[in-house]
Amino acid sequence: MAPCAYQLLFDYNLRMDSYSEYNRKAWDRQVANGNPWTQPVSTEQTDAARRGDWSLVLTPTIPVPRNWYPPLTGADVLCLASGGGQQGPILAAAGANVTVYDNSPAQLARDEEVAQRDGLQLRSVLGDMRDLSLFPDGSFDLIFHPVSNVFIPDVLPVWREAFRVLRRGGVLLAGFNNPVVYIFDLDKVDQGELVVAHSLPYADIKDMSADQLRHMQEEGWPYEWSHSLDEQIGGQLAAGFVLTGLYEDIDPQTILGQTLPTYIATRALKQ
Repeated sequence: MAPCAYQLLFDYNLRMDSYSEYNRKAWDRQVANGNPWTQPVSTEQTDAARRGDWSLVLTPTIPVPRNWYPPLTGADVLCLASGGGQQGPILAAAGANVTVYDNSPAQLARDEEVAQRDGLQLRSVLGDMRDLSLFPDGSFDLIFHPVSNVFIPDVLPVWREAFRVLRRGGVLLAGFNNPVVYIFDLDKVDQGELVVAHSLPYADIKDMSADQLRHMQEEGWPYEWSHSLDEQIGGQLAAGFVLTGLYEDIDPQTILGQTLPTYIATRALKQ
């Protein structure tokens, strides 16, 4: 493919809103395709949460420790980039006042479906995780932010906005990728091989071939970007948070998960 055609097909003029719009449509397609992170919880799970029997994950496998949460009864909770009918309904059933904020209308529709089905009160809001200007300063007691900032090119605005909209004493629970996973050829990873192919920082739009990008678009996969630990952990600290907890997790579906921790979860406090 000629370079000019490559630009026309994949560049999107390097504008943030273009990438956000592409990923919005991609996640809507993931809902239609049945991606596991778009599958809503069951009525049995929300009933159990009403009885105090519940757990959530920020990363693929390890439940968030219960002592990481503030008291949930009556707490104002923001599920940030956390649509899909999973975390929001459970936290609402556990007694919180929940707002689910997500870039995908189809993901938000999952939360609305569960709320209507199980008689839960929650608010769903469409928007980009980097822009929380809809919410006044000090609006929330807890932000639940599972692995999702891999789908935006710049993560520091997320931490700044999260700090702003949390109340004093509020808690940010976040999950994110270990950036080292992006040095590998992910097609080879799917075949059970670890082949170093990229330098960091990584971006699909920069490091994939034209054929790989075309295939990804045809399959409806969202664009991903790597973010350094300086950006992920250092970014939280620079925004004003105090880090009070951290653990690592794996991806059990690939050879990477058998080799190194592929995810990190953090608990941060706005003192």
